[in-house]
Amino acid sequence: MGSFWSPLLIVACYLIFVLKLGPDYMKHRRAFELKYALIFYNLAQVLYNTFMFSMHFSSICVFYEMLFHSCVPLNPQESYLSSTILKVGWHFMFSKFLDFFDTVFFVLRKKQSQVSFLHVYHHANMALVVWAYIKYSRGSYGPLVTILNTFIHAVMYGYYLLAALGPQVQKNLWWKQHLTRIQLAQFIIVMSYLLGLLIFNCELSKAEATFMFLDCSSFFFLFLNFYRKAYLKSAKNIATPSPPVHVQPLDENKMK
Repeated sequence: MGSFWSPLLIVACYLIFVLKLGPDYMKHRRAFELKYALIFYNLAQVLYNTFMFSMHFSSICVFYEMLFHSCVPLNPQESYLSSTILKVGWHFMFSKFLDFFDTVFFVLRKKQSQVSFLHVYHHANMALVVWAYIKYSRGSYGPLVTILNTFIHAVMYGYYLLAALGPQVQKNLWWKQHLTRIQLAQFIIVMSYLLGLLIFNCELSKAEATFMFLDCSSFFFLFLNFYRKAYLKSAKNIATPSPPVHVQPLDENKMK
């Protein structure tokens, strides 16, 4: 947390590996299976996100602080509550760097098509923005983001954990589409909350609230575009029957 160069260097190494070094290394190699590594990783993510989610309930005052003091920056010296919120925030920030392994596993399994702009931008952006929040902002609006995001990530990594168990389990996983839906709902809630901070006279700077709102909006539209392409278009293609193939009738004269 001492210098911005630390997270920036980690993000730079991440981008260089997943976009250049990793694909070049795997170009003429067989894809790694990594079944047990994926099971361990996804299980660890489920437990870690569940742990962070449960930390919010160590004190009911967390919700009081979030609802009635969102406009006031936190001071860890003032109360146990502020210190607890910042501890959750630090774990949340650390988890965003752990999430980089999602992309690393894609590269090692030669699933480069899944290393999309949305995927890479989401991971890199979240790591830097959450680090900056912990370092410089410490606004009380943080718990809303961590409550929603840790819950969603616990469910999401639970899905990936089950998927990693093999085809017998994968065929029964019908709820992947709903993960994107709850992510979209998350962005709408957070954007509405940030819009409220802009409307009311907060001690937090308008520039900070505006940046957070625009940053969250970028995720919303990127995820919405992904949802539209991945689910709505594919559903439409399935629902729309293919046009009948026109067969040219045989000309008996020509056959003769």
